[in-house]
Amino acid sequence: MTSLLKRFKYSLEADLHELFDKKEKKNPIAMLNQYIREAEKQTEQTGILLERQAQLKEKLEGELKEASEMLEKRTNQLALATNSGEADLIEFANKEVETYKLRQYTLLTSIETTKKEFLELEQKFETMKHKIKDMKVRQLQLMGKENVTRANHKMDHVLKSKNETNFDELSTYIDNLATNIEKDYETTQLEARLRHLETQNASNPTPVLELPVSTKE
Repeated sequence: MTSLLKRFKYSLEADLHELFDKKEKKNPIAMLNQYIREAEKQTEQTGILLERQAQLKEKLEGELKEASEMLEKRTNQLALATNSGEADLIEFANKEVETYKLRQYTLLTSIETTKKEFLELEQKFETMKHKIKDMKVRQLQLMGKENVTRANHKMDHVLKSKNETNFDELSTYIDNLATNIEKDYETTQLEARLRHLETQNASNPTPVLELPVSTKE
């Protein structure tokens, strides 16, 4: 039964991987976005664990401080009990000293281990953040390539041979329109000059030259 469940599990995982591969090929940007979201989620969870590890280290250091203070106290009490010669107090104080010595050693070892683990976690946490940044840069690069590909596709579609005639016709139409506008402009300028001459002539009429009359003697 266990073997059957394992085969079913592996088959299901294989189907899921195949499905993700197909989706990635079909829409790589969407899959990359999903990967980034998952990575950010895992990084956030790692950050929480890192914070807990720091709190644990602080608690261990607090316990160490308390144990060290009690060790010093019991050591002083052991000296007093030894000087007093009271056997039961000497025995009690001696056990207390040994207990706190062992606790101090255990806490020192635990703190040292916790420091190393915290440093490793912190380094991995920073690495994860850098990986996410790298993925986001890669995301921007892919988005740029995707935009270029789409733009080229649309332009190629518009510039296909079947549309070249339309562009030629439009170009010819624009040329004709420009020619007509230029002709109208020239005509308008000529007419304006003629009207200007008429205005000048009306204001200052040109004198008519009279031929001299010849007289015969």
